[in-house]
This record gives sequence, structure tokens and C-alpha cells, in this order.
Amino acid sequence: MSHKNQAQITELLEKAVENIYPNRKFLEDKLNSGKKLTLYLGIDPTGDVLHLGHAIPLMKLKAFQNLGHKIILLIGNFTALCGDPDKSHTRQRLTTKEINQNLKNYKTQIGKILDLKGKNPVEFKFNYDWLSKLSLVDFIEIASHFTVQQMLARDLFVNRMKTESPIAMHEFFYPLMQAYDSVAMNVDGEIGGNDQTFNMLAGRDLMKSMKHQEKFVLTTKLLTDPTGKKMGKTENNMITLNDSSQNIFGKVMSWSDEMIVPGFELCTSKTLTEVKAFQDKLSQGINPRELKVNLAKEIISLYYSTQEANQAEIEFNKIFRDKNNPVDMPKLFIINIEYNIIDLIMLAELTSTKAEAKRLVEQGGVKLDNQTINNWQDKVKPKNNSVLKVGKRKFVELKIK
Repeated sequence: MSHKNQAQITELLEKAVENIYPNRKFLEDKLNSGKKLTLYLGIDPTGDVLHLGHAIPLMKLKAFQNLGHKIILLIGNFTALCGDPDKSHTRQRLTTKEINQNLKNYKTQIGKILDLKGKNPVEFKFNYDWLSKLSLVDFIEIASHFTVQQMLARDLFVNRMKTESPIAMHEFFYPLMQAYDSVAMNVDGEIGGNDQTFNMLAGRDLMKSMKHQEKFVLTTKLLTDPTGKKMGKTENNMITLNDSSQNIFGKVMSWSDEMIVPGFELCTSKTLTEVKAFQDKLSQGINPRELKVNLAKEIISLYYSTQEANQAEIEFNKIFRDKNNPVDMPKLFIINIEYNIIDLIMLAELTSTKAEAKRLVEQGGVKLDNQTINNWQDKVKPKNNSVLKVGKRKFVELKIK
């Protein structure tokens, strides 16, 4: 094996990795054997956009793809009907129509990370294809390989019993269905976030009992805020793969300093050696803002280009350092009348609800031509080319018809 390949394997086994089951040596031996492995990552289409939380295991899957292994991106369009149990409550179940709508643009987003064409393209599979065909007899057979005690040992079920939050029967079905995905595809391994450990190990157990095969499981670290709370769709604080380069830049700059080093490890293509160098610079007293700018540009370059990353920095500095308006603002055509400020904000689609617009006005977060609006009942009469600013990063140029 070449030195280059060995370095790739080392990075694969260490960077952004939380755990490897049954152990690191098992997977390392597989990788060094020269055998082409088949592994997968499953994503339930519970929303229409993917975010950096998804990107972490996707980048790990890409590392296997680069080494020539067969990778599968499994769309959980059946498991999404059931819904992965939440830590505090039973999730609202989705309809087939909602699921199909959500996954419409998944391939485009996933293609920002994985190769969809070429010599070793990712294969897309959908678990509706086999889970929908299981009979009750089949499902009883699958369920017979698990115990109630196993299900109740899951930490989120333990927490919900402590708080007396109801646990619906169908929530026990989810890990069984995800486990059967491994059997149906006959894979060597699975990748997923650390919060999916229970479900992935259920698949490992089922592969042992039904196929008599050892499946490896690699769990990736989670991107968390300083309180340890996972950043993602549920917490409404995540960068999505559809975010503009300007939004990505602004959001990264709002991250706490504690997130800089994990951000480089989990969200960029930097090596662990390079990540360690960033950590050393922080320890030596470098201005964290300098590293945060570097991090934001690295992330933007992954999904857009270096040129867009540089432009996003320029735009950010215009707005926040130089206190100027962005060069390229969306335009809203209005008529030459007075508007209630809330109505104008909603017309410009700068907030999703009137309640949010009122809150921002009361907090001093709304400006018209750099003049703060303090009363949400105020009426304003914009001039041609007036600029309405809502929050820190949302602008619209008003054009009178």
C-alpha cells in the first residue's frame, strides 16, 4: 500500500470520528486487505434541505469513495413515515406527499459533496422499496431478534419515561426498520452521526443474527454549540447546504470561539495536522476572528468557490465593519404610499411571521435608510431606492413603481 493511501486511511479512521464498532482494528484490517467494501449512510427526508450536520457523515462517506469503496446513499422514504424517535416527544408523522416533496432536491445538495458520476459514483437507494413489501410474518421475524429491554435501554426512551412523556408503539419500530436496511442491502458497514448509534448498532446485531456477518459501524462527531446542544434543523441554528455564501459567512462569524477548532475538523477538508495547527494558534493568542474568517471561507469554498468565499468576506466587511449596505440586494417594487412597518417587512418577506417582525422592531433590529424604527405601529413612506434592513443580514432595496 502506498504512503498516500495509508495517510488517507489514517485520516478516515480518526478525523471527525467518535467511535468505530466493533473496534478500530477491525475496520483498519478491512481497509488494508484490499477488499472493496460496501457501506452506506441513511438520510430520512424529514425536511427539504440538508445542513452541516448531514455534511459531516457525507464527507466521511466521500473519504471511502475516494479510496474506491462502493458507497450507497440510502433515502429513508419509508422510515420517514414512522419518524426517528425524538428525545422529548413523539414526532409528527409525515405523509408520502410531504416526503416526496422534501427529497426533490436531495441529489443536487448531496452532489456538492459526493461524486454522482465518474468511475465510482454513489448509488442511491430508497428503503420504501423493501420495507413496504414486508408482511406481518416478516416483521414478526425481524422483531424476534430484539427484546423490549433493548428498546427501553435507549437513552431517549429512558429520559422520556423519567419525564412521563408518552412513547408511542410505532416508535419502537423505527430501529427495527433501520436495522433491516443493512440486511436488505447486505452491506459491510454503515456511517452516521453519533446520535444514530443505537439504530446503527441494531443493524449490526441484526446482520449478525440473520446473515451471520460482522458489520462495522462508524459514528461521526456532532457539531454542537458551547452548551453541548446539537446544531441542526430541530434547534434552528444550522447552516444549510442551500444557504447563500453570504449567509454561510455571517452564520460562521456568529459562532462562538469554542466552535472554531471543531468547525475546522468537522466541516472542512483540512487534515488533522492542519486542525492541530489552528488549535495551537488559538492557544498562542491569535485573534479568533482571523481564524473564524478562515473557517467561513473554507466552508464556502467547499460548496461554492474560492472566489465566492472572498466576495462573501468583502460583503460581510461592508455590512459589519464598514457599516455599508451590500452591493447586490434583492429589490422590492412598491407604490408611493405610506406603509405600516410590519406590513412592509412582510411584503418584503424578510420575516416569516408578523410576530417575528414585531419582536425585531421592539429590539431595535429594523432600519429604514439607517434610521431605527422603534414602534411596530409606525407608518413609513419609503423613497425610491430606500433600503430596509431587518436583523443583521437581511436587506431589501425599495423601488417605487
